[in-house]
Amino acid sequence: MSRRAEEIKKRIAQRKKNKASYSKTDPPIKKSLPLFISDEEKYHSGTTPYDFSQDKSEGNHPLFRADLFILKVLISAVIVLVVAILDKNDHPALQTAKMAVSQTFEQDFQFASVSSWYRDTFGDPLALFNTAEKEESKETDQQKMALPASGKVLESFEDTGGQGIMVETSSQTVKSVNEGIVVETGEKPDIGLTVVLQHADGSYSWYGNLEKVNVPLYEYVESGKEIGQIKGDKNDKGTYYFAIKKGENFIDPIQVISSD
Repeated sequence: MSRRAEEIKKRIAQRKKNKASYSKTDPPIKKSLPLFISDEEKYHSGTTPYDFSQDKSEGNHPLFRADLFILKVLISAVIVLVVAILDKNDHPALQTAKMAVSQTFEQDFQFASVSSWYRDTFGDPLALFNTAEKEESKETDQQKMALPASGKVLESFEDTGGQGIMVETSSQTVKSVNEGIVVETGEKPDIGLTVVLQHADGSYSWYGNLEKVNVPLYEYVESGKEIGQIKGDKNDKGTYYFAIKKGENFIDPIQVISSD
């Protein structure tokens, strides 16, 4: 065994001499580590193979930066702290900032306006076919806006205290009077199950006294889309509530739509 070890040492020593002689006569070249080495060099030259798995385990994800993440967390914490201080402090100098923060939280986000701007700027991401038909339908909707379901007005805008109108109809469904985003669905006092749409001009249309809602929350709906079903009686007639709200006030729907 010792004889075998002596032979290996002699071979390694001879290789080192050959390398030294080459380095004196040849220009220096960049030294690279071989991918595979013999057992002799592994155990007697002190050289170990390179482990490529270290880079994968120690490296960070290219899309994740810890410093930016920590900075965002700190900024968020500061914002929360400032809002909490404004809410708890009644100092007169902070009242203006406190009112501004309060109004920001109370105002509805204009989903429909942002959606309309996106479609006008970048186009409809899902509009791959039937473009001509959609343009023609849009022009028709702009020319005339009808009731959600044709029928007879039972309670006028004045009868409801300036809150909307009640319409009797033989239709089983109500349709959106204009394109918009569904921002609210649920029960409301006096008008029952209601759907509220937000439109690009900042207005809202309300459809109440429904039996069933056909659209999910925050869905974009085209003008004329069925959004709910009406409660019918034994005479196949039903009554639904309809209102239009601009800003903080309701307006008479009959003034802006056609009842034909």
